[in-house]
Amino acid sequence: MRRAEITRNTTETQISVSVDLDGTGKYDIKTGVGFFDHMMEQLARHSMIDITARANGDLHIDDHHTVEDTGIALGQAIKEAVGDKKGINRYGSCLLPMDDTLVRAALDLSNRPFLHFDMTFPSEKIGTFDTELVREFFQALSTHGGITLNIACLNGFNSHHIAEAAFKAVARSLRQAVEPDPRAAGALPSTKGAL
Repeated sequence: MRRAEITRNTTETQISVSVDLDGTGKYDIKTGVGFFDHMMEQLARHSMIDITARANGDLHIDDHHTVEDTGIALGQAIKEAVGDKKGINRYGSCLLPMDDTLVRAALDLSNRPFLHFDMTFPSEKIGTFDTELVREFFQALSTHGGITLNIACLNGFNSHHIAEAAFKAVARSLRQAVEPDPRAAGALPSTKGAL
């Protein structure tokens, strides 16, 4: 069973995240940050990973800790659920259009976290959501999921579309990477013998 549940409690946030890598994209997300919930729902739906997330954070300060810590917990949950990585594709990529926007995402479940984030948002906020938190989420996901992650916005002028296309592109890439490779026969997708 490729499932995991992570609970993370700090003085700033209390987070619980569960994932099922072999799900159907079901989601139950309640972080208290409306736009972020919408993005997490896109991540679940388009990755076909069932995600449940609950967050109680210091929103009276701002959304930063809640978004970042949810990314940390989600990354840890995905890493745990993937397990030893035997028999999976390991790599995934997606070129995702959304109206005015085109976003490219590529990732490697390498256990060598690195984020390349080449995205510019025309506005500082989407509603009340700080656009800089998109990067913070993906940095946390990459670091704690052991994911080499490359995201680039090739064109776009609407901040909502740019953010949503990024989440969907990463989701589609994750779906590809975590899926079993029927030709791999349970082999580790590396010549090193370890990931």
